[in-house]
Amino acid sequence: MSELHRAPADLTALQDALARLEELFLIVVVGEFNAGKSALLNGLLGASVLQEGAIPTTTRVTLVKYGDTLRETVSPDDLALIAYPLDLLREINIVDTPGANAVIRKHEELTRDFIPRSDLVLFVTSADRPFTESERQFMEHIREWNKKIVIVVNKRDLLQDEKSFNDVRQFVSTNAAQLLGATPELFFVSAKQETRDRQLTGGMAELDAYIRSWLDADARLRVKFNTPLGVADQVLKRAESGAQREREQLAQDVETAGHVEREVTTYAQEIRSELEPRIAEVDNLMYKLEARGNDFFDQNFRLVKVMDLARGDKFRAMFEQQVLAGVPQEIEKRTRAVVDWLVEKDLREWQNIVTYLQRRRVPSDALVGELTTTFDMRRQALLKSTTEAAQNVVATYDAEKESREIGSHVETAVLQTGLVEAGALGLGAIIATTVTVAAFDVTGIVLAGTLAVLGLFVIPYKRKQAKDKFREKIQDLRTRLGAVLRAQFNAEADRTITRMQEGVAPYVRFVKGEKERLAATDAKLDAARRDLETLQDKVTQTFGQG
Repeated sequence: MSELHRAPADLTALQDALARLEELFLIVVVGEFNAGKSALLNGLLGASVLQEGAIPTTTRVTLVKYGDTLRETVSPDDLALIAYPLDLLREINIVDTPGANAVIRKHEELTRDFIPRSDLVLFVTSADRPFTESERQFMEHIREWNKKIVIVVNKRDLLQDEKSFNDVRQFVSTNAAQLLGATPELFFVSAKQETRDRQLTGGMAELDAYIRSWLDADARLRVKFNTPLGVADQVLKRAESGAQREREQLAQDVETAGHVEREVTTYAQEIRSELEPRIAEVDNLMYKLEARGNDFFDQNFRLVKVMDLARGDKFRAMFEQQVLAGVPQEIEKRTRAVVDWLVEKDLREWQNIVTYLQRRRVPSDALVGELTTTFDMRRQALLKSTTEAAQNVVATYDAEKESREIGSHVETAVLQTGLVEAGALGLGAIIATTVTVAAFDVTGIVLAGTLAVLGLFVIPYKRKQAKDKFREKIQDLRTRLGAVLRAQFNAEADRTITRMQEGVAPYVRFVKGEKERLAATDAKLDAARRDLETLQDKVTQTFGQG
């Protein structure tokens, strides 16, 4: 049972009940002060063992037991012990308690501590104010321990007519049945009037006979065995109730953790699926550049343009102006747009996580007095820390700084590929130098005056050669630029996703761990419940139904 993480007080009560199996039958008398508990006990004992009076006389929890001589002592925990030479006390111990509405808190706690150890509870109420609110609340506590309760309505003599008697009987019986789930044994007595020279009459005689019936050997053993079983049943019910509450809370945590994990997974998928089209926009610039270059060669590698072809510097200037102008800047613009998109999406996802976690957290004022278990405190602490961590990311998120850093990473990666030689991306230097070599080759032919050969063979050949070189260079640039951009942006996306996963990981791990723990706890509870029911059946089979 200790493996089920029950409250120490519960386990102590169970251990105490087991340890007292060999002790005498224990009757605990409870009720409000001035209900006549002491007079009732003195009548049942046949001796003035306890002090009686109109004001509260039992100021301590008092344990009455057998002793060769009358002796009263007080233990360090303020429990009064009375030893009295009475034969009945050789068979039973009796606990007299202060009122259920005792002023001294410690005495009330002592009274409550005796309930799990009791074999029979005499619940005494007064006919002139039966079943008060404080008595009802105290009976709820007794009910939790599944104790045998006998209700005694004292001062029967105050009910002068049959109607008053029936009204009180109906009131007490109905309220007790509603509270306990079954109608308890009910006795009406006049403790003082029905006790004369140690002789009991009326209700007192009936109550005495009933109590002595419980001292029969079989009945006593049945009650003795049922006492720890009743305590075990209550401990188990509390454990089952606690496990159920934790399951309900954990169900919300499982949903929360699952949602956050799905949110991060969906974000990762969106990043991957949306990134490629954005990089493709850069790739499309290369296609457009290739188309412009081919058109340029078709328009300018012609016989009528032979003098321009012969002037390499002019041809290069024309090529850069008509084909390459603005391309590096456009590539940088498109790349910057991808960076800004990634930064904005990152921030928006953190905001989504914060918003969801804030909705799932329990308001702090609703938790006052409720965080009584390690489970409660750990789950709230982790949920709070996870929410605050996400909030901190959002609060300190510097989009401009993030954009600048990612952009720097991309530029560095591009630099390392060797694409940058001059200007933003140096495309003019890379491409123009290559393709205009073909134009310089035309110069010698022009100076030789072989225009026919130039027109019919050389220019078409050189045009094709320039276009092939241009296509080859563009393809190389497309491949290298696309690869570096994909690698870099994917790395940045991975960094963001990892950051999110690490942010919620402690809470997710806790939820998964608690889910496994509760599954194991449920198995233990089921096994304990089966074992307890088996023991209860054996007691019933051996000693009969009480």
